[in-house]
Amino acid sequence: MDVEKVVRDNIEAIIHLSLATSKDDQPWVCEVHFAYDNELNLYFRSKPSRRHSREIANNPKVAGNIIKQFHAGESVVGVYFDGVAEELQDVSTDSPAFIALQKRQSIGDGAISEQYEEDGHRFYKITVHNWHIFGRFGGDSGQKYSLAWQ
Repeated sequence: MDVEKVVRDNIEAIIHLSLATSKDDQPWVCEVHFAYDNELNLYFRSKPSRRHSREIANNPKVAGNIIKQFHAGESVVGVYFDGVAEELQDVSTDSPAFIALQKRQSIGDGAISEQYEEDGHRFYKITVHNWHIFGRFGGDSGQKYSLAWQ
C-alpha cells in the first residue's frame, strides 16, 4: 500500500481539515482551510484569539483528519495525522506558507500586513509526524495503514 500516494491524492482534493487541540486534558476540534507543500507540511491562517490558536500557543501537539464528505453506500477513505503546530513569525511573500496558501486559496499580499494587526490572521504550520489512512483498499472491510513522517 502506497500510503504517501493516498495521502497526496486525497489532500489535493479537499480544502479543509478538522484540527484537534487540547488544554488541561480537554479536547477541542475545529475546521480550518489549509494548504500544503511538497514535504506535506500543512499551513493555515487563523486569528490568535481563536480557541485553537490559543491552545496551540500552550500545547503545540495537534491531530486531525482530512476527509471529504461521503454518502451512505460509498467507500470511505480517511486521512489522519498527528504532529506539531506553530505560529509562524514575519511571513513574507516568498515564504513556503504564503506561497502554498496563495496557490490554493488565492490569498493576496494583504495577508502579509494583516499578520501584524492586533487580532489579524496569523500563519500557522503543522509539521506532521505520522500519517494514517483508513478505507477499503481492495478489501471488504476497512483497513488502516500508517506512515511515519519527518
